[in-house]
Amino acid sequence: MKKSADMNRIIDVTKNNIAEHSQAVCFINPGHEHFQHKVGWLLQQSKTGLKIKLLYPAGEKRAAGYIEFVPGEHCWRGVRAKGYMFIHCLWTTGKPRQHKGLGGQLIRVVEAEAKGMLGVCVLTSDRAFMARQDIFIKHGYRIVDASGSEQLLVKQFKTGPLPGLRRPRQQKGRGLSIFYSKQCPWVARFVEEVKPILKKLNLPLSLTELKTAAQAQNAPCVYGVFNLLYDGRVLADRYISMTRFLNILKKEKIARTRIPGRKGIK
Repeated sequence: MKKSADMNRIIDVTKNNIAEHSQAVCFINPGHEHFQHKVGWLLQQSKTGLKIKLLYPAGEKRAAGYIEFVPGEHCWRGVRAKGYMFIHCLWTTGKPRQHKGLGGQLIRVVEAEAKGMLGVCVLTSDRAFMARQDIFIKHGYRIVDASGSEQLLVKQFKTGPLPGLRRPRQQKGRGLSIFYSKQCPWVARFVEEVKPILKKLNLPLSLTELKTAAQAQNAPCVYGVFNLLYDGRVLADRYISMTRFLNILKKEKIARTRIPGRKGIK
């Protein structure tokens, strides 16, 4: 009798089938405009070797695992990883799916794709929106660099320069600024939603869309998807809700006027 892992289906998501696999777009409603923004980003990055694979358990129609990876020189994190395959994102769904080997199965798929390269590396975190280091250490990875709550891990296949974290330069400028990419559709949606709120509060905002991997690698923070700064100081280094954003403005005493609740903002 076959092991259950052998009966799982792993789908390579491409421009030809992405409409059939909406979970490849970060759990955002396919009818939402930012769904298409993410699709566009994925298709553009596929030209640099980015791949997404979804894992479907045997007999099920809903994906239970996801992995996104790309050759290291094209990664969208503050990492130097030329010669390595870099994992952007790994997730499996729900507690019932934990400890079933799904994440390990996806990691092995990436390692097979990286045959001939120096190895595979990944940025993990103790905080939200990123996989934790445990699953990678379990599969033979080791920490080679770290910054704050983020760790860079690698599994080398052959001798060569190790990957490393880029140390972001001190940001200059005054006022609120956001650096973001459309890698995350929730971030792109947040950016559009925040504009009328800041106009209501008479707060200018400097927006910088990171449009290339090189720009993301040199973003203010290692996790180059969303960075919120004020006077060059980092206030948030990953996606936040609108409520959290308003709370940050209150805490930092940034707004010149009283900040209303979301219901008070039109």
